[in-house]
Amino acid sequence: MRSSLLFPRIKHVRAVRAPRAAVPVRDRMNTPCVPPSDSLVEYAAYIDGKKIEALGITDALELVREHNAAEKREHNAAEEKDNAFVWVGLHEPDAPEVEWLAEVFALHPLAVEDAVKAHQRPKVERYGDSLFMVLKTVAYLDHDVLTATSEIIGTGEIMVFVGPDFVVTVRHGGHCPLSEVRERLEDKPKLLNRGPTGVLHAIADHVVDKYLTVADLMQTELEDVEAMVFADVSARDIGRIYNLKREMIEMKRSVTPLQSPLATLAQRRMIPSEMREYFRDVADHLARVCEQVDSSNELCNSILQAALARSNALANEDMRKISSWVAIMAVPTMIAGVYGMNFTHMPELDSVFGYPIVVAVMAVVCSLLYRGFRRNGWL
Repeated sequence: MRSSLLFPRIKHVRAVRAPRAAVPVRDRMNTPCVPPSDSLVEYAAYIDGKKIEALGITDALELVREHNAAEKREHNAAEEKDNAFVWVGLHEPDAPEVEWLAEVFALHPLAVEDAVKAHQRPKVERYGDSLFMVLKTVAYLDHDVLTATSEIIGTGEIMVFVGPDFVVTVRHGGHCPLSEVRERLEDKPKLLNRGPTGVLHAIADHVVDKYLTVADLMQTELEDVEAMVFADVSARDIGRIYNLKREMIEMKRSVTPLQSPLATLAQRRMIPSEMREYFRDVADHLARVCEQVDSSNELCNSILQAALARSNALANEDMRKISSWVAIMAVPTMIAGVYGMNFTHMPELDSVFGYPIVVAVMAVVCSLLYRGFRRNGWL
């Protein structure tokens, strides 16, 4: 359910929108109307794989916990898995909003601080009976022409709080929205029945799939630049190649640190045994992404070195051409300089054929030099 009622303890004042009518699920006193939060994307309670609308987040949490307690009493099993849960999604919230949720869901203060400040390293941490996971998101930014200053990779973060009966997602940046994940899970009640860890798996799988897409697009960019470097035309756009190198490093910085936490996540006791193979599958996909990013990074290094070497070779080739023509032009210049000294006794000064002979000698020597330079590949 979209943002309508939330955060009664927020002190600052936001613009108040008209509240949306909520569908009551049972007879009870309605929760007082409170100012909505602009950062709240969506919240809902999920019971038996179905979305249940509630009057507010606290009401949804109460519904879920009462249902889970009734299920445990009915089955007489203290360790009965909680399939009913609340999912709250936020986008770039302020500190008071997250602190209010921390009180409602008993979130750890250190994790709350990380969620507010963002710019965290990918990690998975356990606080009591809840998990806190940080995922870096990447997105490929479309561009008409790739230049030396084009931004290719956009990054963001997703923080996920996972408890026995709740999931709280805090997203920073405009990339990789989770609405697609929520809709896919809501269309398949079987997936929602996996509980909060199922949502965590769906989010991690969605983020890693984005990694694969961006890595493939970056590979295509590298292939285009590689073809440009080794083309017949003179291509010396080193700035564009260096820009790709910088973007590949940014992607590697976002993807690689998640490999170790995600690999160990499947071994944590909080992850149900039936979900561990799903997390191992995501870890395998991430390992593939990391290998592709490493290989692309090495290829980018090779392309950069090849471009520099080709640029130097083209510069040397230009210098050889210039030097060859200078050597050719030096011959007539030298001969003309000698005859321009106006000494009395110089050869062929009084000869009728003196001038044609000197010009013929210049032409012959220049032709021989040109032929020699062409044979050696200088011209």
